[in-house]
Amino acid sequence: MERHLGLPAGRFASLPSPIVTFGVFDGVHLGHQAVLAEVVAWAREAKGTAVAMTFDRHPQAVLRGAPVQAIASVEHRLRWLERAGAAVAIVLPFTVEMAKLEPEAFLDRFLGQELHAKGLILGFDQRFGHNAAGDFARAKAWGDARGVEVRRGPEVVRAGVKVSSSAIRMAIAGGRLDDAAAMLGRPPSLLGTVVHGDGRGGRIGVPTANLDLHHELVPPRGVYAATCEIDGKVHRTDVNIGQRPTFGSGRAETIEAHVLDYSGDLSGRDLELVLVRKLRDERKFDGVEALVAQIRADIAEARKG
Repeated sequence: MERHLGLPAGRFASLPSPIVTFGVFDGVHLGHQAVLAEVVAWAREAKGTAVAMTFDRHPQAVLRGAPVQAIASVEHRLRWLERAGAAVAIVLPFTVEMAKLEPEAFLDRFLGQELHAKGLILGFDQRFGHNAAGDFARAKAWGDARGVEVRRGPEVVRAGVKVSSSAIRMAIAGGRLDDAAAMLGRPPSLLGTVVHGDGRGGRIGVPTANLDLHHELVPPRGVYAATCEIDGKVHRTDVNIGQRPTFGSGRAETIEAHVLDYSGDLSGRDLELVLVRKLRDERKFDGVEALVAQIRADIAEARKG
């Protein structure tokens, strides 16, 4: 998948028959996947290019002037867009100026002038443009006037609940991983860069990779069974999210992964932890020996998946 930051003038003028969808795509959940599947199928039929256009930050973070906890970082989102079949992904810097664009002006600027889109698929009830005034009807009218076919993606419901990023965020924050997985179409996962920790895990015989998650949403503190892929091989993994209270109070929250049956140096590498299930809550132990005994028990559980 080609990745591009912004829309440099003329960069996409020769892109074959772009079939486009756009949005935040936070989590790239089943609703997003359904739209992307239609984009990919349409692009194949038109001998064109499946294009997903997203933003470098959540629009509400700009409009409210405060951070919005996202399910996934931009890098993680791009990985999922690629897995969903997008051939080209464009990350647009979301600005106050962009937020002020009327729906037609937004479509003219990004889908018309630069992409020369042949087709557009919107999410089932997607809104866009200034004050979220844009909807399918306005996009369809815009397309009819400019020779761009506009289609509406399907509504996706699971267990009577409409699949949405906000519902998934609440599920993950509440520790309801099964509910989140049902809407994502896969287990929740965390993507981060392995950074140097204090080396305490290695000193107690359980080396861990410490992850910088780049502001991804994390589930409640505790120990989780997970998997991760390294050099094409999937490893069972024991993940601790918390403050390590056995070693003192007031510590910053960390994400530590003990990758089973792996002994290499992961420093500086990106690691995606696929969360299978929660094993237990975080708790303080009387000493290191009790902690290590529990970690060994956690690892035995993590091996079961």
